[in-house]
Amino acid sequence: MEEKTAVVQEAMDRPQMPLSWRTETKPHRFCPGCGHGIALKALGEVVDELGILDRVLYGCDIGCSLLSWDFFNFDSIQTHHGRTIPVIVGAKRARPETIGIAYMGDGGGYAIGAQHLVNAALRGEKITAILANNTLYAMTGGQMAPTTLPGQKTGTSPYGREVAKTGAPIQGPELVAAVAPAGSYVARATVGEYQQLKQYLKQALRNQIAGGGFSFVEVLSTCPTNWRTNAKQTWGFLQGEMAKYFKVGEYLVPETTATGEE
Repeated sequence: MEEKTAVVQEAMDRPQMPLSWRTETKPHRFCPGCGHGIALKALGEVVDELGILDRVLYGCDIGCSLLSWDFFNFDSIQTHHGRTIPVIVGAKRARPETIGIAYMGDGGGYAIGAQHLVNAALRGEKITAILANNTLYAMTGGQMAPTTLPGQKTGTSPYGREVAKTGAPIQGPELVAAVAPAGSYVARATVGEYQQLKQYLKQALRNQIAGGGFSFVEVLSTCPTNWRTNAKQTWGFLQGEMAKYFKVGEYLVPETTATGEE
C-alpha cells in the first residue's frame, strides 16, 4: 500500500506533459532556461486541445530546433538548414488533409531560409510556420543573427551590433504580413506570456484546419547560455529590450476565424 501511494505521489509531483509529447525522450535536451521547451510545450498542448495529433506532420530545422525531432508522438521529420518550410509545403500539397507544422529558429527562417518563408507567404501556402527568435545563432556558439539587436554583443559582434555596417534586425511578422494574401494569419508571441502564446498558436493551426492561407507565428525566446545571463537578466532582456523592438501581437488575422465565427 505504501509503495502504491509513493508511485501515485511521484506521478502527482511530476510536471504535467502534453499527451502529444513522447515521454521517453524527456527530460528534453535543451539548455536550462532555453525558451524552446516552453514553445514546444505550448504547441503540444494546443495539438491536444484541437484533437489533431493523428493528422500532424511536424518538421524541424537545423540548429537548436533539431533537438525536437523526436519530441512528439506525431509524425516528424528533421530537414536541412532553412529548408523546413518547403519540405512541409511539399507534404501538404501531396496530402492536403495533413496539418503541416514547420518549426525553426531565426537563423534558419530569416537567413538561409528567408526565400522559402517569403515565397510560401506570397503563395499563401496552407501550412503553419513557427519561428523561435532568440536574437542569435545559438547552437554554433552565439554568433550575430538577422535578429540580433542594435548594440547587442555576440561572438561575431563583440563590441555590439553596428546597424550602419550590418543593417537593422529583421522584423519577420511585419514582413510576412505585408506580402501574405487574405486568409493568412501572422502574429508574434513570447515565451514570457504563455497563455497568449498558446492562443496565437491555436489561431494559426485553426486557420490551417479551416483551409485558410499561410499561418506564421514568431515566438520571442530565451538563450541564457549564449546571452551569458542569469535567470533575472534573461527574463529582463526578453521582456525589456526584445519586447521593445519586437512588438508582440497579431499582425494579420483572417476576416473569418477558423471556428467559422466572424
